Amino acid sequence: MESWKNLDWRKTLETLDKEVKYYENPIDESCKSFEEVTNLWNVVADNQKDIDYQYKILTYDNDFCIINWQMTRTMTQNNVKQEIDGIFQISLNQEGKCTYFKQWRFTR
Repeated sequence: MESWKNLDWRKTLETLDKEVKYYENPIDESCKSFEEVTNLWNVVADNQKDIDYQYKILTYDNDFCIINWQMTRTMTQNNVKQEIDGIFQISLNQEGKCTYFKQWRFTR
């Protein structure tokens, strides 16, 4: 996620398979297309700055990985600093591209 920290959303998208099942919110339906995922990420450089994060892999097997992550960022519209604690559930294909992504997050 160094690309997120560097506001390089295009590099972040390179980690995803074009057919990724991507859940921005766990109770919503997954994105309908890679273009929809792109639209979620292409605003990052405009609406965030001062991103710092850390993560810890909690568990993994051949099918999925669960990651706990924390970050701080400043939202550029209002200069409000946010703290976020979240969980990623991801699956990767043989090429190391993400084929399944779901996140749960709490923001303060």
